[in-house]
Amino acid sequence: MLAAVDHVQLAAPPGSEPALRAYYVEVLGMTEAPKPPVLAARGGCWFEAGAVRLHLGVEEDFRPARKAHPGLLVRDIEAYADRLAAHGAEVTWDENLPGHRRFYSQDPVGNRLEFLEPSPGD
Repeated sequence: MLAAVDHVQLAAPPGSEPALRAYYVEVLGMTEAPKPPVLAARGGCWFEAGAVRLHLGVEEDFRPARKAHPGLLVRDIEAYADRLAAHGAEVTWDENLPGHRRFYSQDPVGNRLEFLEPSPGD
């Protein structure tokens, strides 16, 4: 039986690891997780924050995910949006999910990311 999501994988173009590290570590506040050597040889990066794990894998014919995306729960969404904006990341608010505050942004290679927090009292 399914118990939980272990990780979400997103694609990235070859050679984008420095930009990914800067964004996922410095902007989002995640930690880079070491990849096993056999997988590290393929390129890409793994990141985590608490139980959240995102894997960025190199794809030669890369196209960013503009619709498909991970939905990441955050605390203090206003401050988190301010953090992203202060680092130059675009923040697009969306009020269409009842019971939640949420916004979308993109990582440096164009992958869509959703950040959300339940509204107070819900």
